[in-house]
Amino acid sequence: MNRKKLQKLTDSLTKNCKHFNKFEVKCLINLFYNLVGDVTERQGLAVGLDRNAFRNILHVTFGMTDEMIMDRVFRAFDKDNDGCITVSEWVYGLSVFLRGTLEEKMKYCFDVFDLNGDGFISKEEMFHMLKDSLLKQPSEEDPDEGIKDLVEITLKKMDHDHDGKLSFADYEQAVREETLLLEAFGPCLPDPKSQKEFEAQVFKDPNEFNEV
Repeated sequence: MNRKKLQKLTDSLTKNCKHFNKFEVKCLINLFYNLVGDVTERQGLAVGLDRNAFRNILHVTFGMTDEMIMDRVFRAFDKDNDGCITVSEWVYGLSVFLRGTLEEKMKYCFDVFDLNGDGFISKEEMFHMLKDSLLKQPSEEDPDEGIKDLVEITLKKMDHDHDGKLSFADYEQAVREETLLLEAFGPCLPDPKSQKEFEAQVFKDPNEFNEV
């Protein structure tokens, strides 16, 4: 990408991005093209990160291990659902992922946890996510029973309108009362240490970057 194009893209993304300044946006654009590699926009195909490349970043950089959650984070970033994260989806996604307000993070986490996109987190979805993130220890007891109990306990605490599933309003009210419930069904945000390390590494002196 030539300097003029990079400048135009940086200006456009900075204008629409609440949590990063111009320098930071430029750093993220550079990182994006370094990650994508020497791919040119040929045959009308948009340049972007595919599911595997993105999941690798979540795993290596942010220590995520839960396959289901990583897949859902990819979908949350991939706004147009084309199976590829473009440079704008990358910058806007990281804006919420790294520095979002509580409101933005609640919307993002709820979207991650709403597996079928119907606007509710159902008992079945809770069960799948909790089973996926908690089933690590072998035990003699039936682990599914323990997870079912945990789903019931979670519903009691978060299902304010008692309809057996969580709407965004239920989830929001529960998180505002107890922010630890933000990631109730699995870690889908970076821990403070990973976030700090990522930002320290990426937002460095621009002279250290190769020109893209």
